[in-house]
Amino acid sequence: MPDSIAIVGASLAGLRAAETLRAEGYTGTITMVGDEPCEPYDRPPLSKQVLLGQVSAHQTALPERRPLNARWRLGVRAVGLDRDAGRVLLADGDDVSYDRLLIATGVRARPWPNAAEGALDGVFTLRTREDAARLRERLDAGPRRMLVIGAGFTGSEIASACRERGIEVTVAERGPAPLVGALGGALGAFAAAMHRAHGVDLRCGVTVTGLEGDERGRLRRAYLSDGGTLDTDVAVVALGAVRNTEWLDGSGLAAGPRGVACDAGCRAFDLNGIMTDDIFAAGDVARAPHPLYEYQLIALEHWGNAVAQAEVAAHNMIATGRRRRPHLAVPAFWSTQFGINIKSVGVPTFSDQVMIAQGSLEDRRFVAVYGYRGRVTAAVTFNQAMWLDYYRMLIETAAPFPPEQRAMDRPRRIAPGTTGPVPSDVPDPAVLSHGPTIALTGHLPDERQVRLVRYATA
Repeated sequence: MPDSIAIVGASLAGLRAAETLRAEGYTGTITMVGDEPCEPYDRPPLSKQVLLGQVSAHQTALPERRPLNARWRLGVRAVGLDRDAGRVLLADGDDVSYDRLLIATGVRARPWPNAAEGALDGVFTLRTREDAARLRERLDAGPRRMLVIGAGFTGSEIASACRERGIEVTVAERGPAPLVGALGGALGAFAAAMHRAHGVDLRCGVTVTGLEGDERGRLRRAYLSDGGTLDTDVAVVALGAVRNTEWLDGSGLAAGPRGVACDAGCRAFDLNGIMTDDIFAAGDVARAPHPLYEYQLIALEHWGNAVAQAEVAAHNMIATGRRRRPHLAVPAFWSTQFGINIKSVGVPTFSDQVMIAQGSLEDRRFVAVYGYRGRVTAAVTFNQAMWLDYYRMLIETAAPFPPEQRAMDRPRRIAPGTTGPVPSDVPDPAVLSHGPTIALTGHLPDERQVRLVRYATA
């Protein structure tokens, strides 16, 4: 049993890991390191209830389900890792020693690429509690027009909240439709119609090429790739996330822009693909192989995965041998936008076909089922969440696609002139203005060229 455990990342995954350690009888030292000055809080409400004014950003704290008796190092970043000494190096010059380490540093919002333009008064990102509080204050002031840059889940939820508040919104999306990075292009027309039916000025196939401020440094105009301009006083940059791995440079771990590579038991790999026994990863920053998806490394940015993976990682940090268990949960996520409850199981982008199995697009109540090479790989429900458990079972058992007829309504159209399955039209992330929130990253431990380390023999 280790004497000391360090958890770097004091958010949802870090908190749930610490709780699991105590629940399973760990009595040693737990040190929680977090770069934000506050204790863990819930992020999903930030783009929904907080922007709608239903709760304040500072009412989103996550309750501790049991006493942690932890040492908290908040408001200080981890800047390095000395694996030989078993120490996490901190930005204030201090360090934290460990026998076991959990990397749960998550992601941060991708900033606007031009730093000077991104610093204009009126340009926002949305990831932290402070981000949400500042954006809500600006919405309360009644902006003339909002510009949302990117139509992934975060961008779409922000646009939905603004329209519910009666604020005029323009959404610029580089891809062909909203949500295509998560759901594929086949449902893009429906997602686009959902935006436009609620009064969003949706511009697809368009990027923002520049932001301009006035003489006082306040945002006043955006320039678009189609040659147009847009007068706006608030812009939210929703260009996806950046995984927080820079502090691991030089550590010898397989960590890079795609996250920290680990095995199904959450043990981190080194650059040569060898599992470490003392370093684990969980949450948005981790990517692990899944047998349902050809053992490709999967990185997820979803609440449920952070909880489940953290619990597995914590268990394995204090378990040995055959008592260790894998993290094999089927990915799941949810979103609420424009009055529709969207829930998903599986990996929609791991597909070559999709079909509507229940309900209809016209009623805005349906289940879209995804398949890959003849088996069910995912399902997305729109106001039909009661079907999720059924399709999770089909995914787990590699059921044939299309599903058996008794599991479906009569064939429904997903596009004009079609019935039954159609190509899911999963895009290359390079054509999007944001990354997918479920990413299949293959087997490479890093996007960069791997450095092979040859060990000397006696």
